[in-house]
Amino acid sequence: MVVRRASARLTGVVLATLVGGGLGVALTPAGAGAAVRTAPAAKVVTTSVVTQAAAASCATGKFQKQVEGNLNKIGGYGTLTVDGKQSATDCAAIKKFQTRFGIKPASGLAGPTTNDVAKRLAASNTAACKAKKTGLTFCVDLTHQTTWVMKDGKVLVKPTVTRTGMNNYETPAGTFKINKRTKKEWSDPYHVWLPYWQRFIGGRGFHQTTTYIHDMWRGSHGCVNLLPQDATKYYSLGKIGSTVKVFGRRPGT
Repeated sequence: MVVRRASARLTGVVLATLVGGGLGVALTPAGAGAAVRTAPAAKVVTTSVVTQAAAASCATGKFQKQVEGNLNKIGGYGTLTVDGKQSATDCAAIKKFQTRFGIKPASGLAGPTTNDVAKRLAASNTAACKAKKTGLTFCVDLTHQTTWVMKDGKVLVKPTVTRTGMNNYETPAGTFKINKRTKKEWSDPYHVWLPYWQRFIGGRGFHQTTTYIHDMWRGSHGCVNLLPQDATKYYSLGKIGSTVKVFGRRPGT
């Protein structure tokens, strides 16, 4: 009898301890005749929680709302909610945009470089180029530091980023013709290779950038610097005699 009473007391202590500790199992003394019951199943994680978790990996940047609005205006990156709050959809769209335009890191953070690029692209007016009604025209907007291609008066290649001549090395405005093309041109003054070279005036022309294009403080020595994919695209379209229209003025020059 002593042993039995001790066992019963021990069982009661264990039961109180386990239940008090939050374990979701109700225990009963052996032979009491009650069935063993388990706690209710855990709640299913809702879609909103999953979405919030995905967005949490992509921080909200200082320029979140501005970038959301400009990416919607540019188009091609999905529909973003212009509320200044990061979401999984916004994050994916911003990362896609950053990857397209060589913005590093492509983390989805709406920082100053992403904001600047999105704002410039959204503000680019393709009609301002006044392209030819027939044939190909390469357009360079010095004011917004963007460039695009028109064919028969319509946009063939949407605006992309560029970097033109810095102060005292300005890229001149005007209408020119491509007069030399080589896949790899050597620059004697600056001792560097210029991939996908298309010259249109003097020693100035289109070519793939040799440095990080978003370091705008650098400027070029008068050339129109392009991202690698844009340089190859422009080279595939251009030919001797193709029209180049440069207009506006680079800020600070």
